[in-house]
Amino acid sequence: MGEMTEASTIYALATPTPSRAHPGAISVIRVSGPRAAEALIFLTEPRAFERGHSARDPALPEPRRMALRTVLDPKSGEAIDRGLVVWFEAPHTETGETMAELHLHGGRAVVEGALAAIAKLRFCRLAEPGEFTRRAFEHGKLDLTQAEAVADLVAAETDQQRKLALQQMDGALHRLYEDWRTLGLRTLAHLEAAIDFPDEDLPTGIADQVRAGITQLKAEIAAHLDDRRGERLRGGLSIAIIGPPNAGKSSLLNLLARREAAIVSEIAGTTRDVIEVHIDLGGWPVVLADTAGLRLSGDAIEQEGVRRARARAASADLRVLVLDAVGKWKSDMQALTQATERWDPATDVVVVNKVDLAPVKAAGVVPISAISETGLPALLKRLERSVATLMQNGAAAAPPLTRARHREALVECQESLGRALVAPEIALAAEDLRLALRALGRITGTVRIDELLDVIFRDFCIGK
Repeated sequence: MGEMTEASTIYALATPTPSRAHPGAISVIRVSGPRAAEALIFLTEPRAFERGHSARDPALPEPRRMALRTVLDPKSGEAIDRGLVVWFEAPHTETGETMAELHLHGGRAVVEGALAAIAKLRFCRLAEPGEFTRRAFEHGKLDLTQAEAVADLVAAETDQQRKLALQQMDGALHRLYEDWRTLGLRTLAHLEAAIDFPDEDLPTGIADQVRAGITQLKAEIAAHLDDRRGERLRGGLSIAIIGPPNAGKSSLLNLLARREAAIVSEIAGTTRDVIEVHIDLGGWPVVLADTAGLRLSGDAIEQEGVRRARARAASADLRVLVLDAVGKWKSDMQALTQATERWDPATDVVVVNKVDLAPVKAAGVVPISAISETGLPALLKRLERSVATLMQNGAAAAPPLTRARHREALVECQESLGRALVAPEIALAAEDLRLALRALGRITGTVRIDELLDVIFRDFCIGK
């Protein structure tokens, strides 16, 4: 990506690649760059490529108006398909450049023929992953947080992931980080004044204003770092299914996943490692983890499974304790909830399984039968309520951060602000504040680092 030039005109298929099994009704090919309009003429006007028509050729339809055209091979003149075409004038486009689109039938032969035709235009080249969105960033249409949100929106698998990506794409994080940057710049201006005019009578209270500004910025960033909602939404909330052996943990996992994801056996100790499945729980992305039964065992391998189960329970966002209605579930519940690190009765869930064999009625527990699916709707509602409680905690506050890249920069910013507060000299405090603002600028792209851009945009799909 480092070799991309401003003058190049790029193209790519913007819809999924058609296959024999799924040809699709419509495929969209996008072209962006200074010669995108010419490409459209050469692909739709017979022998225009040979005559070398300009971008202002009368054959060009009105901008932003769909027109029915036959798409041709620019060299042979052979018809490839008949569909709708449109072009957009710069700079009022997604990328900030002139853009054109071909809306064609979705068959594989049509798409391959159209792409091959564009390739014959010597001034067009196939786009790299994320290059359209990168050009939007380069032309000031998006900042980096909004560009990342485009990728998140494409990858969104649940309703809540879609909402978070849309919020970020609308600039929620951009506005938050720019507000912090403005506060930091205002504070830095006070420090610069004190450095540049040491003998002047500056307004009283400047030192207090500087300290208050840095302290406020540090506190707001700390609260932002403590909010894990965004990262949980992107990667999925972690729910650990724990309990004694043979209580039905694996059966419950399979029931929730609606597939045979874990081995189900009556032999105690079957699950000796952590098994994960990803599900959509009321619009929230969730990673369910089935763990080894919590018991003492002489088997070294099973002991390692128990250790991993306890570690997963401690690191999970939520815990589901599965107990056996046939056994001594009340004493097991008391012992295991007390022994489980980070157990939270407000959000964690106790499930008593096998109620088809021994009916259970008790407050604070969810009775189910993994075999007959009795109690499954009540369990799903309880889990959705717990997840919503966890994710909506502080939802009225600032938008959550979503990526490790943001967290790394904010931690660096925090460290610089902390040094600024205890700096023995004004000049040192100002330098630390500059470093803090530079770390903030890396998140939105205010500070340009080409290697960072390569990392961000290379994970995009072709055509975005």
